[in-house]
Amino acid sequence: RMQRKVNRLLDSTHDHKLLASMNVKGFNPKEVTVTVKDGKVKVSAEHEEEHTTARGKEYNYRNITKEINLPPGVSDDEVTYSV
Repeated sequence: RMQRKVNRLLDSTHDHKLLASMNVKGFNPKEVTVTVKDGKVKVSAEHEEEHTTARGKEYNYRNITKEINLPPGVSDDEVTYSV
């Protein structure tokens, strides 16, 4: 299902310069980090929640990381991204 959504997004851009789309639903934009270095784009997101319950404190933690190689001929400074 997600792949169909990505394919529709790619088809709708018409310029075909979109390298990747990543679902970071549930993460605050401030929790998402994108770095471009040495021909690679690295996207990571980290979210931590603390809840106090009758039994004490409970923690929920989620993280995702994805690394994508840039196509040949694309330099690090040409990459743009948005969250």
